[in-house]
Amino acid sequence: MSFDPASYVFTESDGPAPIRANTVLPARRENIELRTSDGLTLVGEIALPVDREPAATLVTLHPLPTHGGFMDSHVFRKASFRLPALAGLAVLRFNTRGTSSPRGTSEGRFEDGGGERADVEAAVQWAADRALPHRWLVGWSFGTELALKYGARPPVAAETEGAVLLSPPLHRADDADLDAWAASGRPLTALVPEFDDYLRPAEASERFARVPQARVVGVEGAKHLWVGEKYVHRVLSEIVAEVIGGAGAAGGTAGAAELPTEWEGPTALAA
Repeated sequence: MSFDPASYVFTESDGPAPIRANTVLPARRENIELRTSDGLTLVGEIALPVDREPAATLVTLHPLPTHGGFMDSHVFRKASFRLPALAGLAVLRFNTRGTSSPRGTSEGRFEDGGGERADVEAAVQWAADRALPHRWLVGWSFGTELALKYGARPPVAAETEGAVLLSPPLHRADDADLDAWAASGRPLTALVPEFDDYLRPAEASERFARVPQARVVGVEGAKHLWVGEKYVHRVLSEIVAEVIGGAGAAGGTAGAAELPTEWEGPTALAA
């Protein structure tokens, strides 16, 4: 049975409390389905701010499903738990073709990044049809390959503002894809762990030099999977700083780089 995000039980806190790995902050959450151009139905979820229109929209692209990646990969799950409340962002998560999670299983089968082009297009089009503003691709590992290969090309390029890449391996994405991003002039930020398994900051800077507007951020001490609350907080703060410059973050001002680590108000706990 598909997980229902309305099943979270929220309770009031007595005062500011630390935001922990399983803390769920208030949002309007809805299970969604995406329909691809080749006839597949993909399952996902949208999380929206409770009390305002979103300042921007994250279309998340998860890590490699053949190695355990799915829409609930922990950084993206925590983005959906926190960013609607802390930064006023809409967070769209979905399972690419053939991928399963507690939300359900998307139709189709894994196609190593080829057929997944239609999945990216379907997610972006869904967000555009809902008039969700300032749409950004946020890819992690395999998801960065999808962002790089298809984000600077029609029809996705016309419907998104840029991309944020977490742990880009640059295995499937090639120089032609980087050149397409360079030609587009659209913003591109890569967060690269110091101890990444595939691509480390120095090499990433060399590879992304083909894209003049690209910004490569090496993250000291981090690894490919961003394990640890310290690194999740850094990643989410960097995403917010990129897509809205910190404007709209709770208690923050434009240009703020750090999200709050405490919350005063109703919270739920995720399993």
